Amino acid sequence: MRVADRVLDTGGTLELTYWSLRGSSFLPGYPEYVAKEREARVIRLFELGVIPGLVQTRAYAEALEAGAVARGSVTAEQGAERLRLLLNRQDRVNRDPAPLVHVVLDESCLRTVVGGGSVMSQQLEHLEKLAQRPNYVVQVAPFDLGALRPFMRSMSLLDLGDGASLGYTETHQRGYLENDRAIVSAWAREYDLLQVEALSQSASFTRISKARRDSSA
Repeated sequence: MRVADRVLDTGGTLELTYWSLRGSSFLPGYPEYVAKEREARVIRLFELGVIPGLVQTRAYAEALEAGAVARGSVTAEQGAERLRLLLNRQDRVNRDPAPLVHVVLDESCLRTVVGGGSVMSQQLEHLEKLAQRPNYVVQVAPFDLGALRPFMRSMSLLDLGDGASLGYTETHQRGYLENDRAIVSAWAREYDLLQVEALSQSASFTRISKARRDSSA
């Protein structure tokens, strides 16, 4: 599968689908989402609790997978596959021309320590660097946003080159790739509200920097 992915330039999609069909740890709906993600011109992300995969450092991602293996949620082999495919997704996002990546992080993402202080500090520094790139927008939805936060779980929105838009979210059991125009438009309106209510880019940078300093203390 890896050879076929390289020859066909699929970005790892064939291998991801193969692992999904084998009953791996990938949630139903996730392989389809990844296949579309690599076509997106705009990627909008919202996450609770942990940093979104596309903007994770390798050490942070490894710590998450190590935790999943320790809990028995995945095998060591599955954890290694998930990590490899995540890094492949990140490479694809850094293509030329690069998509616009808009990330809104619930403040809990900054305060949930993954991998210890050093790993967390490096992860937050990575966010600071990404926030200075022209194709990244990084905002923080502060704790005091409260009931104005429109999403109660992670959310991804893709604007594709053909004008279509897709949404993706997950429960603990499965992923949901949504292509119904009315539903995706409603999610996009909620995301627009989230962007408005979240901290500005400069205020978000300050909040991330403070969390980094705290993690290093």
